[in-house]
Amino acid sequence: MNTRTARPTLLVLALLLAAAAAPSAAAVQADKPAAAAGAPRIEVCFVLDTTGSMGGLIEGAKLKIWSIANQMVSAKPTPRLKIALIGYRDRGDEYVTRFYDLSEDIDAVYANLQKFEAGGGGDTPESVNQALHEAVAKVAWSPDRGVLKIIFLVGDCPPHMDYPDDVKFPKTCEAAVKKDLIINTVQCGNHGETTPVWQDIAGRAEGKFVAIGQSGDMQVVSTPMDAELAKLNAEVGRTLVPYGSERKRGEVMAKQVAAEAAAAPAAADRLAYNASTGKAVQGGGDLVDDLKDNRVKLEEVKADELPAEMKNLTKEQQAAYLKAKAEERQKVQARIAELVKKRQEYINEEMRKAAGKGGFDEQVRTIVTEQAKSKGIKYATGDK
Repeated sequence: MNTRTARPTLLVLALLLAAAAAPSAAAVQADKPAAAAGAPRIEVCFVLDTTGSMGGLIEGAKLKIWSIANQMVSAKPTPRLKIALIGYRDRGDEYVTRFYDLSEDIDAVYANLQKFEAGGGGDTPESVNQALHEAVAKVAWSPDRGVLKIIFLVGDCPPHMDYPDDVKFPKTCEAAVKKDLIINTVQCGNHGETTPVWQDIAGRAEGKFVAIGQSGDMQVVSTPMDAELAKLNAEVGRTLVPYGSERKRGEVMAKQVAAEAAAAPAAADRLAYNASTGKAVQGGGDLVDDLKDNRVKLEEVKADELPAEMKNLTKEQQAAYLKAKAEERQKVQARIAELVKKRQEYINEEMRKAAGKGGFDEQVRTIVTEQAKSKGIKYATGDK
């Protein structure tokens, strides 16, 4: 089986994508539905223990987040997906929680995930109660009960129950049920004190409990298609036309630079996700995509919002320039679609050969597939 254990992602990704964490006005405008009106909607919050013992899981998640997102949008019609992240440690550590709200910009989610590093902890209990309360009470969940809303609590140690000002998990689970939120718990490792608490949380919030290895047991499959997809990734980058504020233009290019620097399987997973959502970059800011989606009209874009190579062109010349970029991209994306399909077939076959119940990403896939049925969202069986 052509797999390798998930390894740490290059630190440069976090630095390149730091600007993407805070939304600009252009980003907010661009954060409109990528899928058609009436498409199913999925909102997911990952609540991750980021203490010192969780390094393997965190680094694996960095490589697999695009693959996880791909599985969530693989239903037909393509769902609209938003992801939130909460990292937690304990009082006295560098931070107690780090909070990133729901976003459809999976490039930004990926960037924020790169900022999580394992550290701190020491004593066995952690600030699970605070993190879980923030996931239920602070995340901007849709009030629409037709939306699939899921929390994954992932960690290896039980909560501090001795902090008098904490909202304890039984009360938080009660609030989750009222909001139509499902809380699933994923135990890493085999700490005996954690298991009954994780099971209790899942049971109270209509979720599922699973246990996995301490490192997350995630496997990254390298495929014969990855090298060519990496080249096509760079070709897509050459068709990008960033526009808007200087900051927004910088964010768009930083996302592309980071994608080209990523490990080949992660970069290929990003291309597959972009193909599913019809985008060259997530979060908006690319004039070619936004014109195609009727999010903006060329005559409304000011000269100082354009890249340098377009500033001195007439509107007719600008239109011709953008048409050429769109046609070039269309050719590249057609080839990407072919390779993405072949790549997924190869991965499916390799994963079928693998024994065992799978790691964190596989457990997430299985749980989402099952719980999505309650909202009428159906996935093809057997997909990995």
